[in-house]
Amino acid sequence: MTLAYTLDATADAVAQALGADRNGDVWAGGAVRAGGYAPVVVRGRDGRRRIVPRQWGVPPPPRGQHIVTTVRNVESPFWIGTLRHPEMRCVVPATHFRAGGPRRWWRSPDAPIMGFAGIWRDFEVPSFAVLTVAVDTLSGPAGMPTSVPLLLNAAEQMQWLAQGWKDVESLVRPVHPDRIAELGA
Repeated sequence: MTLAYTLDATADAVAQALGADRNGDVWAGGAVRAGGYAPVVVRGRDGRRRIVPRQWGVPPPPRGQHIVTTVRNVESPFWIGTLRHPEMRCVVPATHFRAGGPRRWWRSPDAPIMGFAGIWRDFEVPSFAVLTVAVDTLSGPAGMPTSVPLLLNAAEQMQWLAQGWKDVESLVRPVHPDRIAELGA
């Protein structure tokens, strides 16, 4: 899946919506591009959530050639070490995302600013990737995308940032179609 997403909200609006400290972030809103910087929410050592800028796309595995923007296989040795540590997880704010075709944009019907499950790394550059999961297509109408970012509600965001892997692994499941709506629909 090639993911694209937009965050049409300022750092102040993101901080308010996701219960985080703006932390001096100057994000003004707009499209997020692979390799570009965007705000993510992390949990500091003091337990407070704060916004930090990170590059979208972690450096590739040893034999890879391109940055990696999404995490599809949470059991991969490339990801599992990062996923096991809550301090290496983040929430990626977005207002809408593209999936299921070049002109199909989706949003959360429940929150104008969504939170995707993500991980971050600090190797060559401070970077992040977004977890993607299947859509429960058996429960939804025809035309739904087959893969989308893992959407977290407010309680799930708190869990994602604070709890051990055994406690949050169950969050990584197909998204129910009622959690997304086509933009403009």
